[in-house]
Amino acid sequence: MEISPDNLIYFARSPVVINATLVFTWLTMIFLVGVSAWVTRQLLVRPPLPRWQNVLELVVDSIYQQIKDITQQDPEPYLSFVGTLFLFIVTANVLMVVPGYQTPTGSLSTTTALALCVFVAVPIYGIRQQGLGRYLKSYLEPTPIMLPFQIIGEFSRTLALAVRLFGNIMSGNLLAAILLSLIPLFVPVVMQVLGLILGLIQAYVFAVLALVYIASATQVQQQQYPISTEGTNHE
Repeated sequence: MEISPDNLIYFARSPVVINATLVFTWLTMIFLVGVSAWVTRQLLVRPPLPRWQNVLELVVDSIYQQIKDITQQDPEPYLSFVGTLFLFIVTANVLMVVPGYQTPTGSLSTTTALALCVFVAVPIYGIRQQGLGRYLKSYLEPTPIMLPFQIIGEFSRTLALAVRLFGNIMSGNLLAAILLSLIPLFVPVVMQVLGLILGLIQAYVFAVLALVYIASATQVQQQQYPISTEGTNHE
């Protein structure tokens, strides 16, 4: 069992290297596109609705509500990006139970790419919401001395996103491989179930953290004016 799909090479001829990470990333994307096309091919607006449409609407509505609860903003601008992140990660993690499947999230290159997507999306959403000048000014608040720390924070949280997801998935694969070599019957089944639960949790955590970063960038700071509670004295 390979701990990282990067180590499983299918084709190598300089400068082209095709490993399991690349292959299973594309297979996961093709699977998601195929399922989406199949589920949405005949959407209905009146009951009775197909079972798969009910499942689709439940998933979309759950993501929509989570975005609304976390950002306290209109979820529509963020639904496609955050929803795609979550669905890709959770699908890649769930499919690990399929024999021969190498989850792309077990590769640092994949988790880094996902984290970089968040890194780019944060200023895009921030500038669209606040404007370029107001967004850049936020790096100087509450004092210009904070500018280098703000920049370091942007890069460090991107690194943390990538390493957190990679570390959890890789450690789960490593533990399953060790137990499989020691106790090859029942324990690996339990580990697969725990791996599925961990995969769902990690997908949720990654999507929520991405959403928190985006929400912090799109939060428009409003001027607070003190409201006098003193009544007017009439003499």
